[in-house]
Amino acid sequence: MMANWARWCSAVLLSTLVLTGQAQILIGQTAGFTGAVAAGVKETLEGAKLHLDAVNAKGGIHGKTIELISLDDQFDPKLASENARILIEDRGVLALFLTRGTPHTQAILPLLEKHGVSLLAPSTGAMVFHQPVNKHVFNVRATYQREAAKAVNQLNAMGISRIGLVFADDSFGADGVQGAQKGFAQANLQPVIMERFDRAAPDFAPIASKVKQSNAQAVIMIASGQAVVDGMSAIRAAGSGAQIVTLSNNASAGFIKSMGVQGRGVIVTQVFPYERSIAYAVVKEAQSLLKARGGGELSPAMLEGFCAAKVLVEGLRRAGTKPSRQKIQAALEGLRNFDIGGLEVNYSPEDHTGLDFSDLSIITADGKFRR
Repeated sequence: MMANWARWCSAVLLSTLVLTGQAQILIGQTAGFTGAVAAGVKETLEGAKLHLDAVNAKGGIHGKTIELISLDDQFDPKLASENARILIEDRGVLALFLTRGTPHTQAILPLLEKHGVSLLAPSTGAMVFHQPVNKHVFNVRATYQREAAKAVNQLNAMGISRIGLVFADDSFGADGVQGAQKGFAQANLQPVIMERFDRAAPDFAPIASKVKQSNAQAVIMIASGQAVVDGMSAIRAAGSGAQIVTLSNNASAGFIKSMGVQGRGVIVTQVFPYERSIAYAVVKEAQSLLKARGGGELSPAMLEGFCAAKVLVEGLRRAGTKPSRQKIQAALEGLRNFDIGGLEVNYSPEDHTGLDFSDLSIITADGKFRR
């Protein structure tokens, strides 16, 4: 009863806004604003809002402001799916934006197909969203497989050959392992240990013991947020001094804070330019807007959100004065050589990858990412 009442109220509100000419462009987001990845999610949204707020302050797109409706899925795939249903069916959003997590994003794919809704910039680098091309998913960041392969090759170049893998037992973990295995093949190496853990209820003590016994020089942890923190703590408690490497899903200031003193020396792959390098116009622009807002430091997660928002805004602009789900889909698919500030985004019916940038960083003693 309450659900029907809420749905009716939402429909009336949307109709009223349209009839009065005050309609906003509604964009939806479901992500884990609480739970294991909350710190990174909040930073990514903060970066997106830097650009969206600046655009809205200048009148929006074709006279309409952009309203981003963000719902918390607590990093739970089932709740992510339900949130997406609410956003699409009840709130009438024209597109989805910045979802977080591989199984979480997979859970909403049937809804995208059913309603013809585009998802722009999912904050996941899983290959399943790149190949084969899903006509409704438009990526901005590079793939986890590219990151993981680069990490293995970089470690090998440093003279580190005894490398282990610890990964979440889900689609995200499996995807990252595939990339790492490509790196091992390129380096003519084999992992000294491969251990998976239950994402919902991890037990790192036995895994840490095996890492110690393997004499691993480095461990690539394909995991999210708190799981990396807990896993590294267990590895250190077991007596292993292995170099810890993780992927860009943990490239946030919040992740560094959660690592505490043990974060020093952890390698984190990156999929956007160095957030302190003004050689990239997009970095300089984000820094300028952040300063105008009152200051603070730009983080890799914020830069991801900022870049994603620039692509979203351009897609909405090209969708015209009366944007629809279909027009946004067509506008994004026709995006060619779009310069977001030193990086070009390209889409076509055969390629929805967007960017293919990858790099490595290390956490320093002062709690910063350095490259």
